[in-house]
Amino acid sequence: MLENGLISYDQGLQMQESAVAELLAGTTGERLILLEHEPVYTIGRLRDRSSLRDAQRLPHPIVETNRGGQATYHGPGQLVGYPILDLRDRGQDLHAHLRMIEEVLIDACRHFGVDARRHEGLTGVWVDDRKMASIGVGVKKWISMHGFAINITADSLSGFFAITPCGIDGVTMTCLSREAGREIAVEEFAAVLERKFPELRGKIDSVD
Repeated sequence: MLENGLISYDQGLQMQESAVAELLAGTTGERLILLEHEPVYTIGRLRDRSSLRDAQRLPHPIVETNRGGQATYHGPGQLVGYPILDLRDRGQDLHAHLRMIEEVLIDACRHFGVDARRHEGLTGVWVDDRKMASIGVGVKKWISMHGFAINITADSLSGFFAITPCGIDGVTMTCLSREAGREIAVEEFAAVLERKFPELRGKIDSVD
């Protein structure tokens, strides 16, 4: 279920950490946290921060976080998903985890008539050479954290102009509404994705 309102990045991280702790303790099961963040830039713990360009001039706060990857933007009009999954009995394979997240997002986009695909050699979801979703994950005792951010409305795109998204020079960011040729609400896409969450879990279960 999509969380109500805009959630700060710190709040989202606290939600993830609580869900991970509860899953490790066996008090709750796996879950998918879906939300929209307040405007923020995030980057993995890297020496190379050039993807932030001129960090002092960015219009929104910067948070260094424990996911993989270069700089990205989160904000209104973008659906952020944090799958909290137990990878200990699923081969402890982050590569497979990334590919399965991509596959479920691609399938959900096709529900809206958008021919989304992978891009060889690059993580994420694309339409031709335009990037629509970014993925960056982490684990804590092999419980997955972080996840994906998919641009749904045109409002989600402006924050990317000030950075080099995911460190990819010259990349064009796009959104589901633009590619579908009609307005799609974040809530509408979230409802489709929620129905596909058991499919994501099942696909990861099949990893040797």
